[in-house]
Amino acid sequence: MAALHPARWWHPERDKLRCTLCPRFCLVGEGQAGFCFIRQNHGGQLWNLGYGRSTGFAADPIEKKPLNHFLPGERVLSFGTAGCNLGCKFCQNWSISKARLDDESSDVVTPAAIVGLAQRMGCVGIAYTYNDPVIWAEFVIDVARAARAAGLANILVTAGYVTPEARGELFEHIDATNVDLKGFTEDFYHRVTLSHLDPVLDTLVWLRRETRVWTELTTLLIPGLNDGDDEIAREAAWIVEHLGPDVPLHFTAFHPDFKMTDRPRTPPSTLLRARAIARAHGLRFVYVGNVHDVEGQTTFCPGCAAPLIVRDWHAIRGYRLDGNRCLGCATALPGRFHPGRHEGSERRTPGARFAVGLH
Repeated sequence: MAALHPARWWHPERDKLRCTLCPRFCLVGEGQAGFCFIRQNHGGQLWNLGYGRSTGFAADPIEKKPLNHFLPGERVLSFGTAGCNLGCKFCQNWSISKARLDDESSDVVTPAAIVGLAQRMGCVGIAYTYNDPVIWAEFVIDVARAARAAGLANILVTAGYVTPEARGELFEHIDATNVDLKGFTEDFYHRVTLSHLDPVLDTLVWLRRETRVWTELTTLLIPGLNDGDDEIAREAAWIVEHLGPDVPLHFTAFHPDFKMTDRPRTPPSTLLRARAIARAHGLRFVYVGNVHDVEGQTTFCPGCAAPLIVRDWHAIRGYRLDGNRCLGCATALPGRFHPGRHEGSERRTPGARFAVGLH
């Protein structure tokens, strides 16, 4: 069995333990695990088997998270553990998220070792990803604290399924997040992800109104399940009303996987339609992913409509910003960008602190 680390956010209830980290509120008996597999009850104490365990590291373009308005063009060190607190039937990382740590080969690492690895690989930050980092929040917090002390950025890639009790500490040292908004109906969340929509929306409102965490959203469009015009329109309208028009939204293409191999791949036309609907409802920065579409991956100036950051998949082919301002009309682009960088300028020094632009 993997090494045990004391878990937080729980209390005794009758002869079991109630986990209060995520809205599942699992009631865990002796020797049992919660839905996520890695939070377990042993001896009347809740333990986290994900602490210090990694299923692997990779240096990724930050656009792969995806984040398009946060240090574009840089690389981040990505890693995850095993398990997940959602049950998405379409999971694209199911070999990791549905694994148990006592079944999954994983490395044992310290926060200092991860920070050192990120620095040696020339990464500007660390991304907590692959499976949902909410379930190994204790480790996220310790690594993020060490990373911030070393001048590295922290990026959390999550479904946002976390309780108000835990989220303040989880996001305390996080600089940017991409929240996977799976769909926009309770029926979809309940049937397809085995979770609920409202706690995710509550987390998003809290992130936007109560924190300085730069936030972007991703919705994976699955043919026949969450890709209808009305659902996309209601999602976009909700984002504009509750989060504002400047929150970037990424529509990405589904491919058959895990327990959902009976659905076709998402056609590019669906992503283009979704992008058009979202923009028509007032969102200013809408992107497409998992398909080759330079226009749908390019950031345009909200002032003069000039292409400011031209992307080809995850590669940047053009960059026309001075700090966070358009080189043509000086309109500020919301996000966090490199101070003084512009087209043809040198990349900033890996590991250096980043400048905070508009939120």
